[in-house]
Parts: sequence; structure tokens; C-alpha cells
Amino acid sequence: MRPRRDGRRRGIGLLAAALITAPALAGCGSDDQGVVLRFYTPADGATQYAQAAADCTEAAGGRYRIEQRTLPRQADEQRLQLARRIVGGDETLDILGMDVTWTAEFAEAGWIRPFPPRVADQVRQGTLEAAYETGTWENRLFAAPLNTNTQLLWYRTDLMPGGRPPQTWDEMIDIAEQLATQDRPSWIEVQAAQYEGLTVWFNTLLTSAGGRIVGEDGTTVRLREGDATRQALGVMKRVATARGVDPSLSQRDEGASRLAMEDGNAAFQVNYPFVLPGIQENDGGSFIDERGNPTSRDTGRRVGDVFAWAPYPAVEPGGDANVTIGGLNLAVSSTSRYPPQAFEAVQCLRNRPNQLRNAIDGGVPPTLEALYTDPAFQREYPAWRAIKASLDDASVRPESPAYQSISIVISALLNPPSEIDPHAMVGELASQVEAAVNSEGLVP
Repeated sequence: MRPRRDGRRRGIGLLAAALITAPALAGCGSDDQGVVLRFYTPADGATQYAQAAADCTEAAGGRYRIEQRTLPRQADEQRLQLARRIVGGDETLDILGMDVTWTAEFAEAGWIRPFPPRVADQVRQGTLEAAYETGTWENRLFAAPLNTNTQLLWYRTDLMPGGRPPQTWDEMIDIAEQLATQDRPSWIEVQAAQYEGLTVWFNTLLTSAGGRIVGEDGTTVRLREGDATRQALGVMKRVATARGVDPSLSQRDEGASRLAMEDGNAAFQVNYPFVLPGIQENDGGSFIDERGNPTSRDTGRRVGDVFAWAPYPAVEPGGDANVTIGGLNLAVSSTSRYPPQAFEAVQCLRNRPNQLRNAIDGGVPPTLEALYTDPAFQREYPAWRAIKASLDDASVRPESPAYQSISIVISALLNPPSEIDPHAMVGELASQVEAAVNSEGLVP
């Protein structure tokens, strides 16, 4: 049981002071409109979320109406807008589409409501366990999983010895260095720029090696325990200093990693499932010659012809990869005037038809386990078996109210990964994360 930290409401006051003033309350809606639930979502997928709002309004039979509202495109801007408006007492915030990393912070600050036990039980039934965990804090559900995401290994079959993909990071690096000696595409694409993607890469390697950034209480830093931190840092260092490494590795994010492979320069990438429809939409990427190198000639052979997927590489031979999952959860604002209706609406918004639509039209894997056996889902996700297996063994980002601060200090310290000293950096990394935890995580 995670202990409740002191100063919960004090955290709200600190953020409110930092914000100075919150925006004026936006159109609260008069009583003659009936119950109107405002559903705030990211810009990505807004079309699907608006359709879900319309369908669930119809299903409510006049008891309430759901209006979808679009937040800014960047996650940090979304989080800041929601925090400002809740602190300001904005009653027009009802259902919040929340990044999985915000749960502990918003719950600890009292910005979102815990789900009633009966509703929480209904949400848990049939939901992937790792996805459910992203919405909990102190053993209570605060956000119901809507979408999830995980990474796989994407590779070039024409560049693999015997056509078999690597199973560990060390094996992948060895293959890449061998390709480099042959002047063939050899880049290993990872998310190594100074942003949260770098924290996710480190967290996946760390948990795959048996470590954790923080304990279940969200405050105890565990980076000094055992050898897992050094192992994770060692993998990052080796990728970034391998022969034939991508010279722009320390600037790569998900999109840049995808393009490096489509252009024919990369042999491997760890990335999300969106890369598969991406390469299909781009007619298979660039042309490649008989050695797999990019060419301007129309050879009739493209990267897409040899593009394949495999499980995320393990840190140790025979071990599992515990990939850090992402996703979007639905929470009910503490300022909402209609909590009972909002909790009911959340159940509809995340139901099977809506999650299937989000998966097919929006490219985000569902959190309902039953959909992974749905033929419609399987047709759109040829890699569904690998995705499901990865989700079954998934890890989550550090569950802490200080997550935003933790992520900032980790990504700053580990960029560029070529300068990591796996032995000397363990203590420094632990000390900086401890300082981030003590800041309470309420970063305005």
C-alpha cells in the first residue's frame, strides 16, 4: 500500500502561486442545456474521440450530452492547461484525456477523483493489467485506460545473418558493427534526444535488467540497488559508440528514427507500431540496391520489401524485455459538477466499439484484451501477436507525483548517450533523481 504523502493540498497551493492567475472560467453552460460533459482530448485522434462522444451521447438517451474539446498538441502544454484550469476551479472540466505519466501527480494533488469501487471493478474486468496499473495511485483507480502503446524491434531481413533478428541488445550491436565493416546500412535507431523518449529507453533497459527507478511509494529511489542501472547505462553507451553509429543519434525521436529506416540508412529501430502503416503509406520507403544501400535508381526493391518486426531485444540472453508502455487514460476532474454522469460516460467512451475505432483509424492499440482476438483488429495490425506479447510483459513509467521532474533530470543527464560512463554515473543519476523526487513533482 503506497503511503499518502504529507502536503497534498499544499502542492496545489504551490502550483497556484506559481501560475499567479488561472484563466477565466470558460462557458460553464446554463442549466437549461441539461447535463453537458466536456471531454478534453489530445489533438491526435480528435476525430475518433469526437465520434465516440457523439455515439455515447446518443446511448445516454438524453441523460447527458458529451462535447469533445481538443487540447494543444504537445503533452506538456496539455498538462499545464488542465492543471491551471483545475487549480482555478473551472467547472467545465469533466472528463480528461490524460497521458499515463500524469496519474500519480494529478491524484496526489487532488485534481482528479478516484473511481467508485464498483466502477473501478468494471474497468478492471477485461483490461490489460499493465494498462490498468498506469491509472492507479495508492491502490485506487484514478484514470481508466483508453489506449495503450508499446515498442517492438523493427529490422531489415536482408541485412540479418541467416535472416534471423537479434534477441538481445549485444547481439544487435554485434550485427550492426559487422554490417558497418561491410559498408552496408548499420544504424540502430533509438529515441536518444533530450526528451522523455530517452527516459523511456532507459526505463525499459533498467526494468528488463531487473531494476526500478523508484519504489512503489513513488519516493524511494532504487537506482543504486544491484547492477541493473549499470547494465542499462552500458547498453546505451555501447549503442551510441558502436562502429557505424548514426551520427545524429543523440537528436533522434520517434519520427526521425522512422524516417532514418525508411530512407534505407538504418538496419534496426526500436519504435511504436505506427512505423508499419507509415512505411506502407510511403510505398515502402526508399529504393535499395543489391547490398541494401539507398539508391536513386528504381530497382523495384524498397525498404518496405524487407521490413519486419520482432520482440524488443532483451538485456540478457534468455531474459525478457519489459517494454515501457504509453497510452491515454480517462479521468474525472475534481471540479466537475457531474461526477456520476462523468464516470458513466467514461465507461462508454472506452467501450469495445470505440477502442476498435481508435485502433483502426487512430493507430493506437486498445487496452481491452478481447480486441486482440478481433479479426478486424488483426487485419489492421499484422504485428498484433508481438504487440500483445510485449504488453503482457510490459513495465510502466515510474509511478510518482514527481515523474515530470524525474524524466527531465534523466533525459538531461543521459544525453548524449555516447558520453555515459556506466560505472561513474550510477551515483550521480540516483542523486539527481532523489533531488527531483523531493521537489514534489508539481512542475508548472
